[in-house]
Amino acid sequence: MGKLEEDVKFDPPCHPRACAIQDCIQKNNYDEAKCQKQIDALYECCNLFYQRNGDDASCVSCPKANLLRLKMKQRSEGVK
Repeated sequence: MGKLEEDVKFDPPCHPRACAIQDCIQKNNYDEAKCQKQIDALYECCNLFYQRNGDDASCVSCPKANLLRLKMKQRSEGVK
């Protein structure tokens, strides 16, 4: 996983961060709770992607813009 600017410009955007989640989950016996840092990093990248490209943009590494914002809101409120 690189810097945010590099990862959002990657082709496809944010792909290194999505891969980091997969790597983390596999290393931790599929315990997603141990990979929260990587999930937050992906959401940060995807959020910037949508800010720059609009909510109708498409990215295979990111949830749709409205779902991304809901997930980010839930995470900030501590909802799993």
